Amino acid sequence: MEGRQPHPATTVPSTPASPASDAFPHKRGKKRGNYNCGRCGVPKKGHQCNISAAAATPADSTSSATASAVPPPRQPYPNLRRALSFDDMDVLDPPESEHDEENVPEWDPVLNSGMLPASCMWEVLRRLPPPALLSAAKVCKGWRDTTRRLWRAAEELRLRIPVKAQVGFVGSMLQKCPGLVRLSLIMESDVDATTLACIAFSCPNLESLEIFTSSSSINRINGDELGRFVADKRCLTTLKVEGCSNLGGFFLCSSSLSTLWLSDLHSLSKMVFNCPNLKEISLDFSRQENDNTDLITMVDGLGRSCPRLQNIHIASLRLSHAVVLALTAANLRGLRMLSLVLGSEITDASVASIASSYSNLELLDLSGSSISDSGIGMICNVFPETLSRLLLALCPNITSSGIQFAAAQLHLLELMDCGMTICEPNCQSPTSEESDDRELQKTPNSKLHLIYQKLIIKHSRLKRLSLWGCSGLDALYLNCPELNDLNLNSCSNLHPERLLLQCPNLDTVHAFGCQDMLVQTIQNQVSSESAAMENHFAPKRLADGSKRVQAPHFFSQQATDYGKKGRRVFKRRCTVIVD
Repeated sequence: MEGRQPHPATTVPSTPASPASDAFPHKRGKKRGNYNCGRCGVPKKGHQCNISAAAATPADSTSSATASAVPPPRQPYPNLRRALSFDDMDVLDPPESEHDEENVPEWDPVLNSGMLPASCMWEVLRRLPPPALLSAAKVCKGWRDTTRRLWRAAEELRLRIPVKAQVGFVGSMLQKCPGLVRLSLIMESDVDATTLACIAFSCPNLESLEIFTSSSSINRINGDELGRFVADKRCLTTLKVEGCSNLGGFFLCSSSLSTLWLSDLHSLSKMVFNCPNLKEISLDFSRQENDNTDLITMVDGLGRSCPRLQNIHIASLRLSHAVVLALTAANLRGLRMLSLVLGSEITDASVASIASSYSNLELLDLSGSSISDSGIGMICNVFPETLSRLLLALCPNITSSGIQFAAAQLHLLELMDCGMTICEPNCQSPTSEESDDRELQKTPNSKLHLIYQKLIIKHSRLKRLSLWGCSGLDALYLNCPELNDLNLNSCSNLHPERLLLQCPNLDTVHAFGCQDMLVQTIQNQVSSESAAMENHFAPKRLADGSKRVQAPHFFSQQATDYGKKGRRVFKRRCTVIVD
């Protein structure tokens, strides 16, 4: 047996296409030798190696090659890596610590015990969920190094912060991902300025930040702290924050911010926007009556400082016709989506003002307003060639005639929400039975026409239709070949014998709160098997006196469709949701 030879380093396989093959730095010296032969890989016990020492690769060349390796470069924004979700991770089981390196046996960073190349290990581990990835890092040194490089290469992180978690937990997780571009936090604990400071320090290249709050968390960030964060993050393009009830007022100045979502706003003293590249804004105010926010001044400032706005969503009880006039005076030429929700003082005159200023709208949401069928007529006259989504829920002055007219005139319509429009009088103004009877006797034609209405819609492009809460709807006839989602929740007075659904592509029907007979009728009409059962194989007598049985629907060509290559494509069965 030859003398004891020093253990040479294993050569790195050339895998230029793999991002992990160039990402391993110089390997530190081993604390003990390997039990396998460094030349052929066979166990040393009782082994006599026949490979000469000249055939082995010198350690110096390997170390120089590994030392010159650089981490994999960050991919461009459109080709991001998979998102890292931590919804199932327990805070009591933290990730591996830097101090545990001495207790872990050292493995070769290129080949593990199963002789798996580093490129293959990279592809395997990058497909694991984060909890499994944290557990895999405790297996060996090679796996630990690969998982660390996966953390460094991650560009999107979704993290759930438990109730008892502290800011140090957030900082420790963010330090593992220095190249983060998008961050989403689901907060079950309180949010304050320390959290923002930790994010700003750990994520220098952050482009998107989302902070969602739960019922057990409180957002304590004020307007000045949010303004400083936005001003310091010069790469930030998207900001979405929930629970902004403690802002008080804010001044946002950013040349890169393009999307801004703020919810639970209340009694703001000032709202100043200096964001010339802002394209989408969503401001959701609280539903409290004592909200004293000046929406007219805010909308006027948006028009002057944010000329590139395309999507506007404002939900507030203080929306009025004056706010709409201020918005139309802003002359936002690129506006494509307008959503003004819960404005009971928005009338048909407001619709006329919107139609005269913005004639290229693709989405219009006036839910909770006081518009009538006349306002729908103006919408149909101005937006027949552009409007694809119309939402008019919680509009008590709209009848089935206006809905039918909109479906007939808006040929590009793909989504329509008319929930809680056709309702019973007792649902709209809940009072005692005596007052209701007295009111109906005085005005027999005022609210009585809303009971037992029928709705007939025939549309070739409509995909989603919502009629939730239309308790005054008695008959419904739909002929929509592209419809795939229908919401009939709480349509309690819809008669089963007056329902006809001619929607071959229907996937989901929501029927919560409907009668059992109505649910059974829906299931019979949308099910191909039930339609075949209704055929009953009706016979037909021919001219020669013979009888021929009619083929059921599931044997006809309507039950199946043939693709371009002649393959039979079976349609999916519709799902009726009643819970």
